[in-house]
Amino acid sequence: MTVALMWEARAVPGRGGELLAWARARPLGGTPLRREHFRAPQDRVLVVTWWDAPYDAELPELPDPETDLVTRPVHRWRFESVGE
Repeated sequence: MTVALMWEARAVPGRGGELLAWARARPLGGTPLRREHFRAPQDRVLVVTWWDAPYDAELPELPDPETDLVTRPVHRWRFESVGE
């Protein structure tokens, strides 16, 4: 089964590039099948990692950034692949 972990944060205005660099530099406690980084208006950053694991597996996730870099708590979601 493939599990996707999504991590999304909103940076303090004007610091989206810094938040993206922070997220890219964070190592995980394992190697996902795939890892992608996205950015969006309002200085939002999204990181998606894919893992070959059961839905309820304990998987490494990105930590929360320093509170002075973000405007709200990080949002996290977990999804499982359902095929075509």
